[in-house]
Amino acid sequence: MLAEESKKRNVAYKIRIGDILKSKPIIQEGKFLFLELGENKIVRVNLLANVVDKFVNDGEKKYASLTLDDASGQIKLKSFGDDINLVKDIVQGDSLQIIGNVREYNNELYIMPEIVKKVEPKWLLVRKLEIQKSRKDMPAKTNLPLRDLILEKIKNGEKEGGVDIDNLIMEIEASADLINQEVKKVLEDGLVYEPRPGRLRYLG
Repeated sequence: MLAEESKKRNVAYKIRIGDILKSKPIIQEGKFLFLELGENKIVRVNLLANVVDKFVNDGEKKYASLTLDDASGQIKLKSFGDDINLVKDIVQGDSLQIIGNVREYNNELYIMPEIVKKVEPKWLLVRKLEIQKSRKDMPAKTNLPLRDLILEKIKNGEKEGGVDIDNLIMEIEASADLINQEVKKVLEDGLVYEPRPGRLRYLG
């Protein structure tokens, strides 16, 4: 029986939150069926994200909610009943790998988790690069040219003492190669400098 069930289990797609949010929910007779993203019909997902908010009600009606962010968007993870034990030890700021099912309620998409595991934050960057590698090179999805977008983010990071190149790669919807090429150019043009390797500050 278990073998049969595992065969029927849907593929857990490695995906970013932004892609979930721009997917088309397919709903029939009020019931959510799957997300349509290109040719894929997505029910289960494999996410890497940071926890930016947490709520737990451990009373009569047990309920827990995490707000997840992977720099491409935010989505809620929701657990009910004894399943809240999956997230009891999670705290704001943790980086997680989550395998779970996409659900929809009141026009809101959320994740019901099967597996929740703490991971090192660096794996979020690894996942972004992994997903990009499986697609064609993505241009920056913005009205600003990539160079201007990079400079704007470095300027905005001045109050925190600069911006890490890894953070630019996480936050900007363009390939790592394109971002690194533009960073090299703005360094050569003397618009930014590196106080230490991988950290950028604005000179203007």
